[in-house]
Amino acid sequence: MKNYFPPSPRLANVLIAVACAGLIATALVLQTLLALNPCPLCITQRVCVMVVGVIALIAALHNPAQTGLKIYALLQALAALVGIAVAGRHVWIQSLPADQVPACGPGLQYMFANFPFMEALSLLFKGDGNCAVVDWTFLGLSIPAWVLVSCVLLLAINVWQFFRR
Repeated sequence: MKNYFPPSPRLANVLIAVACAGLIATALVLQTLLALNPCPLCITQRVCVMVVGVIALIAALHNPAQTGLKIYALLQALAALVGIAVAGRHVWIQSLPADQVPACGPGLQYMFANFPFMEALSLLFKGDGNCAVVDWTFLGLSIPAWVLVSCVLLLAINVWQFFRR
């Protein structure tokens, strides 16, 4: 009988890619079926999760030697860290009292069409009043809180992948 724990680096990357695909699928289901439109920080979090998933898929397909595995794990960990930072900021904005919530800003398409790229990117990462709304919770956690938990787990797995022998 074959032992599947700990999983091989290839299997671990496949599982990471599948988990990321599941997170994005969940976000799309919530968006389409429950009409929960994503704010700029939500979209940024989705991009971070997609980047982790795509890198994991590439790593699984490539199945490199030890040095390559470390590079892929490092890239995934960096994307997960950005996801943690963005989701953490989003959770913080959601926890602010109503009188301290930032004003609602322009839409994402408007920002990229009318502002220089770096300024639009800066506005995207700051979030606004739209980001403070908690439309949906599961087990007492909002969507950004679940993304935060997910990104912390992705980071932990990739740190383990980086140091494994």
